[in-house]
Amino acid sequence: MPSGLTTFAKLRMILARMVAVFVANGLAIIGAGSIIGIDTLSSVLLAGSLGVAKVTEALARGFLDDGKLTMEEINEAFGGGKAEKKATVEF
Repeated sequence: MPSGLTTFAKLRMILARMVAVFVANGLAIIGAGSIIGIDTLSSVLLAGSLGVAKVTEALARGFLDDGKLTMEEINEAFGGGKAEKKATVEF
């Protein structure tokens, strides 16, 4: 991703990624909600909202540091560094 994005371009990218977070978290919970008897729409809305809230909190914490959001902070908020954080298990 280009690091020299304008503020508007960063905002568009963040909003598009927020929609993706909502969809990914919402779809992941459909089966679990139906197993325990929760209405499908309610479980999707709850899971999607919680995912978006988690990312929003991470973005806010990154902004609090210096009043700016770098691409690194944005990617980290969306889980961009998770490949480095995973532990490898060898058998």
